[in-house]
Amino acid sequence: MSAPASQIPATVHTFAQRLSSTRRGARLARLLAVERLQAWQVSPAVTERVEQIVAELAANAVLHGRVQGRDFQVALTLDVPTGTVRISVTDARGEQLPVLRADFETPVDTESGLGLLLVAALADHWDTQPYPPGGKTIWAEVRPRPSSAAPAAPAAPAAPAAPAAAATIAR
Repeated sequence: MSAPASQIPATVHTFAQRLSSTRRGARLARLLAVERLQAWQVSPAVTERVEQIVAELAANAVLHGRVQGRDFQVALTLDVPTGTVRISVTDARGEQLPVLRADFETPVDTESGLGLLLVAALADHWDTQPYPPGGKTIWAEVRPRPSSAAPAAPAAPAAPAAPAAAATIAR
């Protein structure tokens, strides 16, 4: 008689969803991403970064990558051992690639033009790749940062209070 085979725990979680190329679809992409990351028990610090990146990439897919009658797709992949989350947003406009502005002349109160700067600041890596026959995928990776990967080191013990301060507290 053979021993029962133990089940190997999943080391990668995936999620993908096609959504309508509307503002509602972009909002739903963000909400679904947060729900999925919470279900996977991803740290709040990583979840917040991913939420902002999904919101920006989904908004870009809806505003700049929209083709009438075509949806966009959001996908998340979690590498459990490393805690790395990969975000992929695919739209139908492969001929219109995103451009990261380097001139920094865009006013900070403008309603557009700063999104990829936000993605670049929050993601550890990001890039684009063609999605045949005519679309593109923009992906970003978020890794836990040392402060979000492990609890903070305990603070050094406080120095003993001066006798006068101790007497003031005791009254």
